[in-house]
Amino acid sequence: MLTPLQINLRPTYEISRITKGGWQLAGDHGTVEQSRAVNDMIAFYDAGITTFDCADIYKGVEEMIGEFLLKLKNRRGAAAMAKVKVHTKYVPDIAQLATLSKRDVSATIDRSLQRLGLERLDLVQFHWWDYSVPGYLKAVGFLDELRRDGKIDQIGVTNFDAEHLAEICTAVDITSAQIQYSLLDQRPAGSFASVAKNNNVHLLTYGSLAGGFLTDRWLGVCDPGFEFENRSLVKYRLIIEEFGGWGLFLDLLSTMRAIADRHGVGIDAIAIRSMLENSDVASVIVGARYAERILATLGVFGFSLDVDDKAKIAAVLSKAKGPEGPVFALERDKFGIHGQIMKYNLNAGDQALMGQPEKVTESSV
Repeated sequence: MLTPLQINLRPTYEISRITKGGWQLAGDHGTVEQSRAVNDMIAFYDAGITTFDCADIYKGVEEMIGEFLLKLKNRRGAAAMAKVKVHTKYVPDIAQLATLSKRDVSATIDRSLQRLGLERLDLVQFHWWDYSVPGYLKAVGFLDELRRDGKIDQIGVTNFDAEHLAEICTAVDITSAQIQYSLLDQRPAGSFASVAKNNNVHLLTYGSLAGGFLTDRWLGVCDPGFEFENRSLVKYRLIIEEFGGWGLFLDLLSTMRAIADRHGVGIDAIAIRSMLENSDVASVIVGARYAERILATLGVFGFSLDVDDKAKIAAVLSKAKGPEGPVFALERDKFGIHGQIMKYNLNAGDQALMGQPEKVTESSV
């Protein structure tokens, strides 16, 4: 029987409704104590958070999850390890798109298998930087061939818009779409969510805490500007500006704090609960290096937002100016302020270098 922590994306494919995000383990968010991070993954598993998100371009994260899986198997057995779902990504470099071959795709998938210590990847989420470069249908077709060969169980996409999601669904069964979705960023609502629903594609959301902005940390704080210690905060501060600026953002936090007071939780719980109660959302990806806030995170399953709560949030959101446009369109504009902080070639030279040393990389895909 499913608990509130679980959901089926396909009849035999079950994940937790909270996914542990892996980007914060990839560097650029401060020093990572690798052994602590790996051991704490077992605490997430014990708490019922059995789904872990990573990517081929997250430096060292697939390897850390692979170490965790081995420890879990050794301590709890193969049956425990089998309950874990690892969602990785296939993110070919923008410079490689025009010449991408099946060999390139296969090499990257084999590398992820090696890093994770698996014989089959649970879910591979496909990303394509530039729609003007043909080949994304062919590339996802290569992934589908690898799925039939037994190297991949499920195929998803990440950061596709509604138009291209609909197109790609005509070629391949797409299980999920990972997209940025939060109270601050409602771009997936409407046409994207409709296309996903019509094609049995489940939404996995990142950015639902806006890199930590949708927490009590920022309640009543003066506008900090745009200079931060990591790109995640820069990224979501730009989203706040699209939303309507710092003043409207503080109004939203104040409203969320009043709701949180009624339920005895933090602002972050309201942000996550708002997404979990969205019928289009299957799982919310919560970035965490360590397990220190597991109990607070699990608190989202201890309450529900009532009609009055939702009305108060909606009243603030009705004043929002944006972000506008299709999903990930702002980020695809390499010359715009959102695109300028992206890194488009993080797999450069790695496809054929299985087991070779890799350069330090970071990503916001």
